[in-house]
Amino acid sequence: MGHTITGARSSAIIYSIVETAKANHLKPYDYFKYLLTEIPNHLEDPDRSFCEDFLPWSPNLPTECRK
Repeated sequence: MGHTITGARSSAIIYSIVETAKANHLKPYDYFKYLLTEIPNHLEDPDRSFCEDFLPWSPNLPTECRK
């Protein structure tokens, strides 16, 4: 598999999300599972304010995402 700038950029984004989740006392696997399950339910929403609820520091995240 070749190494690309796009792949490196994608990896950096994922690692950044993981580290931010850990810094906010979340379980990264459960947090990603939640994001990948819930975000598709909102793709048709014209108002993107729902994104605030998915941030790692949001008090609205489910308890299963927290350590």
